[in-house]
Amino acid sequence: MLEIKHISKTFNPGTVNEKQALRDLSLTLKNGDFVTVIGGNGAGKSTLLNAIAGVWLVDEGQILIDGKDVTKLPEFKRAAFLGRVFQDPMNGTAATMGIEENLALAFRRGDKRGLRQGINNSERKLYRDLLAGLGLGLEDRLTSKVGLLSGGQRQALTLLMATLKKPKLLLLDEHTAALDPKTAAKVLETTETIVNRDHLTTLMITHNMRDAIHIGNRLIMMNNGRIIYDVEGEEKKRLTVEDLLKKFAQESGEELANDRMMLSN
Repeated sequence: MLEIKHISKTFNPGTVNEKQALRDLSLTLKNGDFVTVIGGNGAGKSTLLNAIAGVWLVDEGQILIDGKDVTKLPEFKRAAFLGRVFQDPMNGTAATMGIEENLALAFRRGDKRGLRQGINNSERKLYRDLLAGLGLGLEDRLTSKVGLLSGGQRQALTLLMATLKKPKLLLLDEHTAALDPKTAAKVLETTETIVNRDHLTTLMITHNMRDAIHIGNRLIMMNNGRIIYDVEGEEKKRLTVEDLLKKFAQESGEELANDRMMLSN
């Protein structure tokens, strides 16, 4: 479903601020893979997701989604293939529009945008049923402005919007990091339910090593723009946080210095 072939990305080349964010990175995701991505600050995790999404084009290499070469496609053209949830709950939704209006825009992704046709009763029932599944009471607030929702409610809605029309690939960029622990656990539970139900191919960045171990079927560790560890299946299930810390030191030759990751484990 995703093929990344030898991609590299350097920011501010030839200047004192030059930063090689991705270094000859290759990665293949099979249909239905749920891959968690961990790594220290500046490892290249978000750069990888942004390269896949087309936020910026890579300097070298090739990116294919479901066999289609999207390497040169701009971000808005890749949107038809992708669902994405950001770290900031304020991203991904239109705050001044109602819940059902946001869902309607997501439902029309890939089609001509606009609400001129209106939202019919069967469509409204679909939204109500999907929202009820979140267990947050949003099914009774269809016309409420999204800007009035809590961070957790908004993030859950964004997740629903990102998966409303089954994407080829779902990108989750630390989508629970800005939430309190209880709300984060709820959004993560909802994520697992939707991904497993719809068999979505998913790439999830997380700073929480326990979550990275317990969620999904595969884990990759990044450092300095490269993948330094890739584990799946039963081997992944047997991992501990201590194993990951040792593996990082072994593969990178340095200790993992990331306060957010250490405090979350």
